[in-house]
Amino acid sequence: MLYIGVDLGTSACKFLLVDENGEVKNTVTKEYPLFFPHPGWSEQDPAHWWNACLEGIPELLRGFDASQVAGIGAGGQMHGLVALDDQDQVLRPAILWNDGRTAAQVDYLNHTVGKDKLSRCTANIAFAGFTAPKLLWMQQQEPELFGRIAKIMLPKDYLVYRLTGVHATDLSDASGMLLLDVEHRCWSKEMLDICGIAEKQMPRLFESWQAVGTLHPETAKALGLPENVVVCAGAGDNAAAAVGTGTVGEGHCNISLGTSGTIFISSERFGVDPNNALHAFAHADGGWHLMGCMLSAASCNKWWQDEIIGTTDYKGEEARILPEKLGKNHVYFLPYLMGERSPINDTNARGTFIGMNMDTTRADMTQAMLEGVAFAIRDSFEVAKSLGIDIPRSNICGGGSRSALWKTILANVLGIPLDTLATEQGPGYGAAMLAMVACGRFSSVRQAAQELVRVKSTVEPDRQLTQLYDERYDRFRRIYPTCKNLFAQLI
Repeated sequence: MLYIGVDLGTSACKFLLVDENGEVKNTVTKEYPLFFPHPGWSEQDPAHWWNACLEGIPELLRGFDASQVAGIGAGGQMHGLVALDDQDQVLRPAILWNDGRTAAQVDYLNHTVGKDKLSRCTANIAFAGFTAPKLLWMQQQEPELFGRIAKIMLPKDYLVYRLTGVHATDLSDASGMLLLDVEHRCWSKEMLDICGIAEKQMPRLFESWQAVGTLHPETAKALGLPENVVVCAGAGDNAAAAVGTGTVGEGHCNISLGTSGTIFISSERFGVDPNNALHAFAHADGGWHLMGCMLSAASCNKWWQDEIIGTTDYKGEEARILPEKLGKNHVYFLPYLMGERSPINDTNARGTFIGMNMDTTRADMTQAMLEGVAFAIRDSFEVAKSLGIDIPRSNICGGGSRSALWKTILANVLGIPLDTLATEQGPGYGAAMLAMVACGRFSSVRQAAQELVRVKSTVEPDRQLTQLYDERYDRFRRIYPTCKNLFAQLI
């Protein structure tokens, strides 16, 4: 049998065709636009996501027997607000995870409602990217549209709805809305009331591997698939990537260098960082996880290379960085191009180069950008360590993980080995694995991970280089507190 994994990303939707042994048989990617109608805003048209499916899935199946497809799973960008009216029509462009318009609503939630209450109700505090502040923004800035909301959905759940006709979400993705009681895995009535939302406006909750339904007849015909194809609830992109990298069960770690950057620590027990610097979410394996998320990771590299120095030769730029310069760069970079989430939670934070002089080279600036992202990931890593969590090693995935240099920098900044896996397909592969569980190919997510996930290579840290980076990190972490008040004045 065959299984389809969908990775609904910020810039493109990637489709994977996977056989029952976990071998990726084909991949297709469909890009779509991202809109920034105002500084700090970020939106997309959900119709573009669905059109990507209508084009991408038939292309994925060319040369294969579509009748052998048993299931579909989706992993997707989290937190985005997709608002539907009573005819299931999209009311406005989706407000995305990296949108920073909700500073006032975040402040209201954290300081008027109060962080203690938020944490008690949802295990988290408010961040600008979360869905609840977006709903408050709509209520205040677009009251007519807000009053017409019949269903509130997340990006990948909109695709599941278009596939099946069912309004559903999974617990891992729902955890990032600030509307879910994460510990008890149900909607928080208190948070719904605070946001002026009724539970009937929310999608039905599923575990990630549970079947939501089968293909709607018209959809099956449009995609060239049988109507009995099972569609599972899927997962938020980070939880799906964690499944795809075998980061399930107790005490495993995955670092993703995608558009955003995350450090993801799985657990069989519910737990909350008392300072709420890390997110406490439900996991796609039925457990929970702690996660630190930075808003700009590999996107910093794309911005620097494409927009600033004007090249697409990423490897060529990295080749300019001499090995002997690692750990000795005098230039630092704060990677806060879209504000920042974990652990500083500051929508006003901005990207910053500091330390340049007349000897600074183009290579120094590129190196600083790569190191700045690594240092920012270490910020969340240090929070996890402060909670007594031992992280002896980590998997790594995402587009940035294809850079050997970046992996070397990150392994030495963190001081731990980083494992690259044989299948580097991130959320899409994890989504296909969830579909396998939904179809009975595996009895659990953990069994699927144990049988399908294999390490391909490992980057080991160098003790001397790690010591150099420890010194650089001590300097890096003093830059943001020094600039914090200035950032607020620049907005």
